[in-house]
Amino acid sequence: MDGDTRLEKYHEKRDFRKTSEPGGEKAGSERSRIFVIQEHDASNLHYDFRLAIDGVLKSWAVPKGPSTDPREKRLAVPTEDHPLEYADFEGVIPEGEYGAGTVLLWDKGTYRNLRSQKDKGKAKAATMPESYDDGHIEVWLKGEKLKGGYALIRTGKGKDERWLLVKMKDDEADARRNPVSTEPESVKSGRTIEELSQDHG
Repeated sequence: MDGDTRLEKYHEKRDFRKTSEPGGEKAGSERSRIFVIQEHDASNLHYDFRLAIDGVLKSWAVPKGPSTDPREKRLAVPTEDHPLEYADFEGVIPEGEYGAGTVLLWDKGTYRNLRSQKDKGKAKAATMPESYDDGHIEVWLKGEKLKGGYALIRTGKGKDERWLLVKMKDDEADARRNPVSTEPESVKSGRTIEELSQDHG
């Protein structure tokens, strides 16, 4: 699929004369294996979980943020694809613009596809685009805050499309840890979302 088509919704929603968000006219490398989580204090505070898949950042809004407890199933609502350049974005989207509010780079790193042929285990082997289409993604994150296996499972389609973000059971699972509340600082600037908002006030 053409990169411009994949990013069409992203471009339609934004006026780049007013917002400092990256334009990202074309999709990036299909081999990119980055992930990013951005805390977004918009109309409702949430965490945007993004995985580079097929040259764009596939994105989900996670209202409660990611958990390190495998018993927690976090709602993840799909949003429009973002350009790979968005993975480094931190700042304030102006009032009146789509997604107005403060965006903080909460975590970033690389990931490995746990459903690839090499790591297939019990599940059917699948590429990342196939996993996304299947509604069954399993990745191993290597971030500054989050590490280990995470699964994204689609629970509905069409207007009611919803996913669940779940920590997999492995050595990085920790039911006692709550990184959303105990590690609020940006991995880019070291600031909290309140400090970022004041800086741009």
